[in-house]
Amino acid sequence: MLILLGASIAALGLLIMLVQKSGGNGWLGWFGHLPFDIHIEKENFRLYFPLGSSIVLSIILSLVIGLINKFFR
Repeated sequence: MLILLGASIAALGLLIMLVQKSGGNGWLGWFGHLPFDIHIEKENFRLYFPLGSSIVLSIILSLVIGLINKFFR
């Protein structure tokens, strides 16, 4: 079950990355452009660390999982 959950999360991450690379500014346009998202670009180096987006995503997923857990107990 953990392997399936991990694979699902990885697939969702790849989907988000593909949507953003294709220029889609629809429902995922906010992801990666929040405060605390770190972008460092130099000549031969690029660092992207979406800290703010990760925090928001964590809060949303915690609420959804909490609601699902409440309904199935």
